Amino acid sequence: MSGNSTENLLEIEHLKQYFPAGGGRFVKAVDDVSFFIKKGETFGLVGESGCGKTTTGRSILRLTEPTSGKIVYDGNVIFDSEKKIKADMLPYRRKMQIVFQDPYASLDPRMTVGDIVGEALDIHKLYADKKERREKILSLLATVGLNSEHANRYPHEFSGGQRQRIGIARALAVNPQFIVCDEPVSALDVSIQAQVVNMFEDLQKQMGLTYLFIAHDLSVVNHISNRIGVMYLGHMVEMAESDELIFHSAHPYTRSLISAVPIADPKTARANKRIVLEGDVPSPLNPPSGCPFRTRCPYADGKCAEEKPEFKEIGSGHFAACHHLDKLN
Repeated sequence: MSGNSTENLLEIEHLKQYFPAGGGRFVKAVDDVSFFIKKGETFGLVGESGCGKTTTGRSILRLTEPTSGKIVYDGNVIFDSEKKIKADMLPYRRKMQIVFQDPYASLDPRMTVGDIVGEALDIHKLYADKKERREKILSLLATVGLNSEHANRYPHEFSGGQRQRIGIARALAVNPQFIVCDEPVSALDVSIQAQVVNMFEDLQKQMGLTYLFIAHDLSVVNHISNRIGVMYLGHMVEMAESDELIFHSAHPYTRSLISAVPIADPKTARANKRIVLEGDVPSPLNPPSGCPFRTRCPYADGKCAEEKPEFKEIGSGHFAACHHLDKLN
């Protein structure tokens, strides 16, 4: 599962994130998730709303302390529940950043854009004097397509797409290696989405960045990602290289997601059979026994109710968790 560890920037092993819900019960937002991200690649994470994608990203950065598991960043263990390792995250904040989903809520309305972008420079003391600070801020704004006049304005004076660019400039301020892109285009107009996704790709080439790209739009994720992981109810159910996942998906949930992607060509769209799932996503407060997907799966049987399927390799770099893969192929 860990691949070649010298190539990996990030390794996640058996990550769990449980939130207390009173009465001794827990919301199992992330439940035993393992994957790795190679240096310089984009790893896409997809699934329905509430499946644990964002919580996974926040837990990796330890914005929320994980319940258990192990997180290795560039060969250094930054969290290990078994060995009780909790590394000081301040040095890693320069290397690991996040672009938040909501460009309206993630920027302080009382701060100018210059101060928002410059805050990280202040915290990490990344300039010698005020002149250099100003130059760095203007350079960062130019990198994301904004100009020097924008530095003295406030967030409410900008559109959603421009605000997201400000959030990206803030993340780039410390010259990071790794960025969690938490649904960075879902709140934007479709016409703006393409611009922002293209900018992420350009920045990756220029700066050698590694991304965890979280989204519920599989077409966007397929466009930008090298590999994709599919999450359902806090579990990873399938993981493979992008084209492999799209054209040779093995899990019934993945196939349903792929069938829902809009197709521009009318003939192809009519020939494409939509796989509609029955019922609703169960509550993570009271997940089903055995396979988490069994309550909505057309192939579910008694074994699915009794036994959780193993997340195992079914092809080169292709992992899936299902008892009935033979029925699907």
